[in-house]
Amino acid sequence: MVPRSLRRWFVVHFIADVLFAVPLLIAPVWSMQRFGWKTPDPLATRLVGAALMGIGVESLLGRDGSVESFRTMLRLKVIWSVSANVGIALTLLAGDAPWGAYAFQGIFLVFSATWITYARRLRAGANSQP
Repeated sequence: MVPRSLRRWFVVHFIADVLFAVPLLIAPVWSMQRFGWKTPDPLATRLVGAALMGIGVESLLGRDGSVESFRTMLRLKVIWSVSANVGIALTLLAGDAPWGAYAFQGIFLVFSATWITYARRLRAGANSQP
């Protein structure tokens, strides 16, 4: 059984991802300069926007899926968010990161914790069935 709260989180994730993805795809330099980057790379920024768009839209499309489809999506979300946290942390440790990097780290930490928690809950539910 998929908790209703997880289905809601998938919708929240869609909204958050699309709100960030669209500006990153359309106006990458302008968008990243709003977060403190002086000379952002438009290609890398658009690739992040594309990843956010893909994961976010699939979150909306898959919100009514089966337990198995949620397990699959949660694996992807855990891998993506934990990898993003590692990458952002390495950037912060290197020093001279713009303020936006700290904001992004906070956002990804919240989503990582959420996805890991739900992945464990779904796994525990599967292990308790005969």
